[in-house]
Amino acid sequence: MYYRIHEIKVRIGEDRSLIPQKILKKLRAGGGWRIGDFRVARSSVDARDKSDIRFVYAVDFAFDNADGTGLIEKAKRRGVRVEPAPDDRYVIPEVFVVCTEPPPEKREGRMDAHMAENEKTRNEHMSDAIIPAGKRPVIIGFGPCGIFAAYVLARAGLRPIAFERGKPVDERALDVAAYWQTGELNENSNVLFGEGGAGAFSDGKLTTGIGDVRKAFVLETLAGAGGGAGLPADARPHIGTDVLRGVVKKLREEIISLGGEIRFSTKFTAFDTDANNAICRVHCELSSGDTESIDTSAVILATGHSARDTYEALLCQGVSFTPKPFSVGVRIEHSQKLINDAMYGADFEKLYGMTASEAGLPPAEYKLSSKCLDGRGVYTFCMCPGGEVVAAASERGGVTSNGMSNNARSGEYANSAVLVDVRVDDFESAHPLAGVEFQRRWERAAYSIKDSLLPSETLGEFMGENSILAACLPDFAVRDIREALPAFGKRIEGFDMPSAKLYGPETRSSSPVRIPRGKTMQAAVAGLYPCGEGAGYAGGIMSAAIDGIKAAEQIIAVFKDAGNS
Repeated sequence: MYYRIHEIKVRIGEDRSLIPQKILKKLRAGGGWRIGDFRVARSSVDARDKSDIRFVYAVDFAFDNADGTGLIEKAKRRGVRVEPAPDDRYVIPEVFVVCTEPPPEKREGRMDAHMAENEKTRNEHMSDAIIPAGKRPVIIGFGPCGIFAAYVLARAGLRPIAFERGKPVDERALDVAAYWQTGELNENSNVLFGEGGAGAFSDGKLTTGIGDVRKAFVLETLAGAGGGAGLPADARPHIGTDVLRGVVKKLREEIISLGGEIRFSTKFTAFDTDANNAICRVHCELSSGDTESIDTSAVILATGHSARDTYEALLCQGVSFTPKPFSVGVRIEHSQKLINDAMYGADFEKLYGMTASEAGLPPAEYKLSSKCLDGRGVYTFCMCPGGEVVAAASERGGVTSNGMSNNARSGEYANSAVLVDVRVDDFESAHPLAGVEFQRRWERAAYSIKDSLLPSETLGEFMGENSILAACLPDFAVRDIREALPAFGKRIEGFDMPSAKLYGPETRSSSPVRIPRGKTMQAAVAGLYPCGEGAGYAGGIMSAAIDGIKAAEQIIAVFKDAGNS
């Protein structure tokens, strides 16, 4: 029997091997009790008292010499947080037998493997359901949502086909580097489009407020693909853009080995419906200019939040969109040392006899928010310790900012978005895509400033009358950021220092639209599953991945019913 106990604290300099002793002490167990196996289920840092910073763990453990039920119940009555360790294993809902089809096709060197030959499907979850020939699920977009939807569908034996308008991540990285060096933008292969989605050129944060068993599955899958063994236990897990690119490739390879197929440089253009207004075919455009059509009854729309031409194509075909609030603002950059000193104390080395890094502490993070006089919220978002600010356009004639960190977060600077709420009534029309035009307006204003690829200035300049960034943001955003920054400076000393660097604008924090869907996650068009950030149902790598998994589960259920009917 395994239990989970919370609030096991280890001081700076203490060895983690003391954790069993600390568990027994917290439980008030006598000398006859022994902890057998244990593992850290969650770890965080409590730095509220700078003179006594501690690591805080939730630990799963088992007694190796007695039944601990009575001891655990007594501890619970004293208020100790301890309970049976949760079973957070996620099982793919169904595994299908693949029907006989022509020999698998080779496409650009990638084998479309036959699922019946893959031993991974032969487990206790095998069902008698059959995949209808020619009806493999299709996924539009291969970012976090699309990757995990494809992964689950492939594990279930449904051999999905994923279309990605951008390039494989290594080729994409070359296009991104060229853009940063020369300003030449590839509109289909950039910081926002391509294998891995926008997350592949970010900090790779894996935090989410969603309480869902699928979280553990996502973290374990990413860890198993090379994301780092500590991911599932970290209270604020991240991968980093350098490592994430390798993880994405490994997941792609596994999807292909399970019978899935990934078609890069292939952009979705339209779909066909049958007499029942159900998806029956999708059409795509290849980089060569040729077109291709695929018969399918299930399409997961996982485009990400910046596929504006796809929004327009879907709207023309009668797919409903509703405008959605989002946020705009700037990126602010400080030295990482300033943030470390604020969070861990400027006298850390004197107090503890070692640097914060030597003590095992990660580069410090922050999360700030403020309510302004006009009622809008201003908050920091996507904070990147030891990272850099990057230009992240997806359309020529516009520019926007983003933050990026490598896995080690070892850079000299920390950055974060400082964002202001944008309401639907701020848009200039009631058009379903009015939020997209709102974003474009300010991105084009920034592009018109020709001093650099990404406009920037000091905070002191931003506070003045001749601010260049003020011309790249709506008046309410400028006013509220100026109001909030001094409030942030009261919480982190030096945050509002005049020499802090600002970059902008930041306009792509989330989607400006939502595609309505029902309980089965389908739009009004049957078989169309709008998912993730682009459809307005997620706000980061984790939530997008979870949404993709949920859509895959819905499709699995439909295929099961079709196979058993």
